[in-house]
Amino acid sequence: MLKIINVILMLVAVFMGLKQGYAMFSVKPEMLEMFGKWGFSKAGIMINGAVTMIAAVLILFPKTFVWGNFIMAAGILLIICLDLLDKNLKGAAIELPFLLLNLVIIYLQYPFKN
Repeated sequence: MLKIINVILMLVAVFMGLKQGYAMFSVKPEMLEMFGKWGFSKAGIMINGAVTMIAAVLILFPKTFVWGNFIMAAGILLIICLDLLDKNLKGAAIELPFLLLNLVIIYLQYPFKN
């Protein structure tokens, strides 16, 4: 049962990473607005999106599972820190479940090992 929950959580994290990464990579207006207020250029947003999508794909493979989750968690933590610098508690609170998702997935470990 725990393995099934872990697989579902992992797939949710991968889907969210690909979805948000693509939104950043294609520089959607909401991403430009959010990252623009922190001084990110279009190229910076695109690079952040590419890194996010790569991290999401890395989660799928056992040898890069922890690194993928770590990179995604670091990206989410960056957004939380920038929100807190702006004193945007609501924005930071919205990101917390996604950060915790990656940490829980790391704790549960790769579901298809052995």
